[in-house]
Amino acid sequence: ALLQKRDIVEMLITAISLAVAAIPEGLTAVVTIVLAMGVQRMVKVNTIVRKLPAVETLGAVSTVCSDKTGTLTQNKMTVTKVFVDNSLKNVDQLNYNENTLFVKGFVLCNDASTANGERIGDPTELALLDMGARISVTREGLEKENPRINEQSFDSARKLMTTVHKENDKVISYTKGAMDILLQRCTKIYLNDQMSDITDKHISDINNAAHEMAQGALRVLALAIKEDDDSASEENLTFVGLVGMIDPPRPEAKDSVQVLKNAGITTIMITGDHRDTALAIAKDLGIAENESQCITGSELNEMTQEQLNAKVRELRVFARVSPEHKVMIVKAFKSNGSIVSMTGDGVNDAPSLKAADIGVAMGITGTDVAKGAADMVLTDDNFATIEKAVAEGRGIYQNIKKTVLFLLSSNFGEVISMFSAIVAGLAMPLQSIHILWINLITDSLPALALGVDTKDPDIMKLKPRDPNESMFAHGGLAFTVYNGIMIAGLTLAAFLWSPIIHLRADGMVINLTNIRAALEQTDIIMHAQTYAFTTLGVSQLFHAIGMRNYDKSLFRINLFDNKAMIGAFVIGLLLQLAVTEIPILVEVFETSQLSMKEWFNLILLSMVPLLSHEIIVAGKHIFGKNA
Repeated sequence: ALLQKRDIVEMLITAISLAVAAIPEGLTAVVTIVLAMGVQRMVKVNTIVRKLPAVETLGAVSTVCSDKTGTLTQNKMTVTKVFVDNSLKNVDQLNYNENTLFVKGFVLCNDASTANGERIGDPTELALLDMGARISVTREGLEKENPRINEQSFDSARKLMTTVHKENDKVISYTKGAMDILLQRCTKIYLNDQMSDITDKHISDINNAAHEMAQGALRVLALAIKEDDDSASEENLTFVGLVGMIDPPRPEAKDSVQVLKNAGITTIMITGDHRDTALAIAKDLGIAENESQCITGSELNEMTQEQLNAKVRELRVFARVSPEHKVMIVKAFKSNGSIVSMTGDGVNDAPSLKAADIGVAMGITGTDVAKGAADMVLTDDNFATIEKAVAEGRGIYQNIKKTVLFLLSSNFGEVISMFSAIVAGLAMPLQSIHILWINLITDSLPALALGVDTKDPDIMKLKPRDPNESMFAHGGLAFTVYNGIMIAGLTLAAFLWSPIIHLRADGMVINLTNIRAALEQTDIIMHAQTYAFTTLGVSQLFHAIGMRNYDKSLFRINLFDNKAMIGAFVIGLLLQLAVTEIPILVEVFETSQLSMKEWFNLILLSMVPLLSHEIIVAGKHIFGKNA
């Protein structure tokens, strides 16, 4: 003001206008709305987001640690093989009269129920009841003659369960659980109705049978007994037999693992099952390729955190692990720079869910404690839902980024156009009310439309983004500056159009001095500001269309799958038309009415951002980048 000898009050208003132009007033509201609407989109893919920042983090996930049972598999157990009396056979060869103790043990050492046609309990235990039902044996029927008098409930650390029953005048306890753990506690074996000391040969036969079942992707459970002890002791047991049950992989899980792999995301299987069982299913799903990629909980117990950190990159399957190991696993992957998602459903899973970048609880089988510790909940307990959630998370982050870059480039254009005109000693091309109108109305509608844009079909072919990268990474800053300068150039060109036409009509020389003088005339400055105002508003509407995908040509995207953008464009154009054509609004906004020819010319000028978008995309294609 002092250098150009301008009116101080006028320049104070100009300074306020510049401040208004510099601040994207609608940004906070738009981003909040976009996040909230993104959470609604996640619900449609069976994901409940408990913490909003988790939506952004999902887009950066590089490692997904998933439980096997019920998440990667269907959690529909069926017993298909039994090992009893040192013989491995199909379940339909089981005979109650010949294998009474074996059947009674698995049916009685059980907390599930199928009474009155209602199936209640753990799928593993229900499968054991189904095995008994095949030969007309029920838990309710057996417990009438063999009531339970004591028990040790199943524990994920012990991996065993014991129940004690009265049987006529004696007491007998049944213990079922993980074969390798239970076998270590057995000193005797029950064969052909005879009890004898267990030998190395017996142990070898049992291990071979378990190995054969596990290689067929069967989950193996062992049974042992103890007589005349009502304390539910799990020592000095007598081995009885094994069952092998199939838990088929979910049909969609294999495809989801492959999609995640294409997206640069590693899938890790975590299970309490035997090493061979876990590895067989992992190979079937495409998670692991060889045995060196599998490690057991007992091996983890012998490792320090630093040793696991060094080895974890090679591992894909963690077998026979307990919930306590999960925290160790999360820390190991995070130490290698991974953004980790961890699933869990039990109370003991809460620490690992908290330790992970994204804790994922199961909605069906999950406890309230697990859900409370998690960042999001899968309502269908399905691994494929994680893949869909990651894709949605990436899409939501891309939409937020597009929205932010659009608003900032638009505001940068406003600042440059205002500042350039002032430095050149010209009148203000825009009034404060014009800028506020564009920032709050014209900009906000297409920004919201960008926020609800459909995700790119190729979004899961991209590698995970670095969580520490700036919103302006990968050319975002240059993109914002370039588009801001372009919009400013178009606005100034429209602003100078009117005075230049008048100077040419009067036969005067077109120079800065004459333009300044022309802009001092009320009708010319009002017309010029209307041109600038209209061009700025409409060019930003066209710019928003190009912002839907700045790596693809408009001819390669479906322009009609974002109805919100079509609505925002039409409404924005009608509102811009209203403030220049409706008399009461013309008076409020101090604009002038435009002819059809003027509107046509200004719309053509405003379409330059779309032309620029196509040229840039073509350039990327020519120089070998994905376009």
